[in-house]
Amino acid sequence: MVQFSQLGLDERIIQATKSEGYVEPTPIQAAIIPALLEGRDVMGVAQTGTGKTAAYVLPLLHLLSSHPPSPRRPIRALILTPTRELASQIGERVRAYGQNVQLYSTVMYGGVSQVNQVRALNKGIDILCATPGRLLDLFEQGHIDLSQVAYFVLDEADRMLDMGFSKDIERILSIMPPKRQNLMLSATMPKSIQKLATAMLIEPLHVEINPEIITGENIEQYVAFVQKQDKQQLLIEILEGQMVSCGIVFTRTKHGANKLAKQLNKHGIPTDSIHGDKSQAARSKALQAFRDGEVFILVATDVASRGIDVDDITHVFNYDLPNEPEVYVHRIGRTGRAGKDGLAYSFCDETESGYLVSIQDMLGEDIEVLEEQPYHFPKAVPKPGQKPGRVQFGQKSPYGQNANRGKFGGKPQRGQNQPRNNQRRNSQPNRDSNTSRNERNNRQNNRPNNRRKQSGGLPPKPSNSSSRRGGQQHRRNKNTSK
Repeated sequence: MVQFSQLGLDERIIQATKSEGYVEPTPIQAAIIPALLEGRDVMGVAQTGTGKTAAYVLPLLHLLSSHPPSPRRPIRALILTPTRELASQIGERVRAYGQNVQLYSTVMYGGVSQVNQVRALNKGIDILCATPGRLLDLFEQGHIDLSQVAYFVLDEADRMLDMGFSKDIERILSIMPPKRQNLMLSATMPKSIQKLATAMLIEPLHVEINPEIITGENIEQYVAFVQKQDKQQLLIEILEGQMVSCGIVFTRTKHGANKLAKQLNKHGIPTDSIHGDKSQAARSKALQAFRDGEVFILVATDVASRGIDVDDITHVFNYDLPNEPEVYVHRIGRTGRAGKDGLAYSFCDETESGYLVSIQDMLGEDIEVLEEQPYHFPKAVPKPGQKPGRVQFGQKSPYGQNANRGKFGGKPQRGQNQPRNNQRRNSQPNRDSNTSRNERNNRQNNRPNNRRKQSGGLPPKPSNSSSRRGGQQHRRNKNTSK
């Protein structure tokens, strides 16, 4: 197996990878790093969680540190990304991998004051990670000079085009020097991406990692057929029945994300939401609370989900099915990371069966059905020969209400039979955490590996489930006793 020391990277960068716990490069890192060090353009196609960020950040740091900047430090490397969260995440990785080299970097995105961003530009930076809107805004104001850019990375290219940034990308390409090294990364390769790659890259190396493996084998996938008005209660019963302490729920709209988060909080499940209408400060606060275990569930839209990189996520819920099958793969890839097990639930109502057909066509197999859940709605099941796409009905469902309601049966999950704090449903989660993340992870790793199905139709939660909920309950009981 190839080691980082065999890829030709600067020893200072190799030491940084060791301090971050990296031992061996992932397949995409082993393929892209040597090519970039050789000066080649690269087109990389790989799913989330494959180590794409390190695949380009490490060689960028090596190349830039090999050529000292001029005293005024012009921008020599530009990383363009679609969302603020992903930009922040990449910025963190740049700082971590570059801790031993004398290079300056900053992150720029909209939704916050530009004062600190302009101040960083005036001091001089080597690497800029930015979203298209704020980048062009500061360029038009005369704060950004891209005339010295030698390395350009377009990350999440498919999502960039989906979000309508094609004109912005064209504009940014036109104001950079034509002679530069380029890297484009994308989870999918539709015709629009192929066209952009042809215009942007020169004789690129094409790297495609395991295209036949659509989703991780350690992620168990289930679909529940349910009427739209029953989705919320089904979600609550799964969250309660599985004692989910680190899950992400995807909705189609910002309004839907806010409404669902509010309802989950009313039911005593600590929840926050993240979407495009929230300020950057609010989004960062919600994401940090989720990472710290102060909230158990994060409700997100697809646009805002880019950059949510939390290894502890045990459950993903497709509350609304995506209309693009590739988005489904991206969503469920938020669980089952770092070799851990994960569960992915999808709720399909009578208007979404066509979306499910598209997803299953891409996967090459049917997703296992949760038939024993109390809201099972047979008429939402795709009909034989149904074509991909959305099925439209009137404003109200033409079918009657499902009378089979109730809580999930089956054996209690680990910790489920423990007494709960009676004040749980009437109080907000305590924000003062006395339990460290390492302690939570140690408890998580000591859990027995129990993957067998239980009665009642609900699969057991992953054996590596986080114990954040138990820790939160302990803190509440402690505070109540004071």
